[in-house]
Amino acid sequence: MPPEGRAEDRAGAGFGPAEFAECTGVSRETTARLEAYAALLVKWQRSLNLVGPKTLPDLWRRHMLDSAQLFPLLPPGARTLVDLGSGAGFPGLVLAAMGAERGLTVHLIESDRRKGVFLREAARVLGLGERAVIHTARIESLEPIAADCVTARALAPVSQLLSYASRAVGPNTPCLFLKGKRLQDELTDIKSAWYIEYRIVPSKSDPDGEVLAVDAFSARPPPEGSF
Repeated sequence: MPPEGRAEDRAGAGFGPAEFAECTGVSRETTARLEAYAALLVKWQRSLNLVGPKTLPDLWRRHMLDSAQLFPLLPPGARTLVDLGSGAGFPGLVLAAMGAERGLTVHLIESDRRKGVFLREAARVLGLGERAVIHTARIESLEPIAADCVTARALAPVSQLLSYASRAVGPNTPCLFLKGKRLQDELTDIKSAWYIEYRIVPSKSDPDGEVLAVDAFSARPPPEGSF
């Protein structure tokens, strides 16, 4: 992303589609598609609680940019992505829209059927076609998906996310998790259960947020004598 500084520093002046495009470098066509997605989300928000109501006035920073910042962190050449607990489509649909031209396919996993209906309509509005695959099912019930990366946002603690990722894709698959203030505590909590190679990247959308970039992970064997 261009080095204009963090988006929250300019949020007071209004952060909308133009500012999003400036921060991310996306094309006019992609910005227009995301504007249609944003309009659909606002419409459906009236009957379906897709995002926190207080975040809607800052939708382009709190949700669009928060999701888009993962795009340059994807593994080089990534073609298939699994997004866990997609909810309103963040970050999965934003990443799918940004990566459509390079052939990125995103599998969005969301157990709530009403949100699944929204995701399908949003994917249609974004013109994603087969580049967005919606799974309305629990993560535990899915057959593993051959993917190059796993993403998640505001879904669960790191330990649970790694468990989900290992079921949905497999161990040692790179992951990108959008996390908040408790990240260090969560990393401390997993030391006895998981081996993990990771980097922490400061969030470009939230002064209290961080991106946990997991390069590899695997479950540690239980201590000898445990049951």
